Amino acid sequence: MANWKKWLVAARYCATLPMRQQRNRRLAAEGQSPLMVLFYHRVADTFPNDWTISNQLFQRQIEWIRRRFDVISLQELQDRIRAKENHRPAVAITFDDGYAENCDQALPYLLENQIPFTYFVTLDNMLTGQSFPHDAQANCPAKPNTLEQIQLLAQAGVEIGGHTNTHPDVGAIQDEATLQDEVFDAITQLEDYINKKVSYFAFPYGLPQNLHASVYRMAQQAGLKGVCSAYGDYNSVNQDPFHIRRIHADAEMVRLKNWLTFDSRKPFVPTIFDELERTSVNEHLLAESDFHVV
Repeated sequence: MANWKKWLVAARYCATLPMRQQRNRRLAAEGQSPLMVLFYHRVADTFPNDWTISNQLFQRQIEWIRRRFDVISLQELQDRIRAKENHRPAVAITFDDGYAENCDQALPYLLENQIPFTYFVTLDNMLTGQSFPHDAQANCPAKPNTLEQIQLLAQAGVEIGGHTNTHPDVGAIQDEATLQDEVFDAITQLEDYINKKVSYFAFPYGLPQNLHASVYRMAQQAGLKGVCSAYGDYNSVNQDPFHIRRIHADAEMVRLKNWLTFDSRKPFVPTIFDELERTSVNEHLLAESDFHVV
């Protein structure tokens, strides 16, 4: 980020912080505190790029978060949404793709401090060791996680999630058989490799145009607990918990602070999930109503 943009964000953050704190206290009292999910990719000190953060800055961010928020799992986040109230702002930590360098410092640090996180893995890169397409294009020779690393993470209690077989733009896939192979067959194989159930799926790229309504429906039918987007949005207790919205853990500390103190300027972004979520919520409310009829 250019220095002038960084200065503007910092100026806004400092100028509006008292107002934000007051609003966040009100939301907490009303049980409406936002639930936020961050996603990281690569934590490393070599070949810096837009999807890499240094180990020092990563730990600085996590420590800042721990002092101010409940750090929770995706399951706990969904439980709070289903309860329809949340009295304390909370943050969940996730990773996408699966980079080998994460196992050098970042993941041991999280495990040592008992910080829950979900780790989304692209199956083919893990099995072949080939670089991710975006790394190859950027001339960044970053290595993906090995199968052994992912198995050790699963044994340590880390929630391992699916992130397709080959990291395609799922939103552009028209053939249902290809969707089945990229998403659900890959999840089944991943379950076999780690000997644990995979409960969450994260869309590669994760922007509204990269989402797919069929995957949403198929994921529910397959018994997954949720699907994750990545277009930068908050989760609230008034939403369908199956669709988990995530925010990029920016390498600029001031932007992270700005997002996590709930920037009200963040616009609503419509997605193809909206109607599905309304239907899901209505069906859930109807089921609750039927249950209480005597």
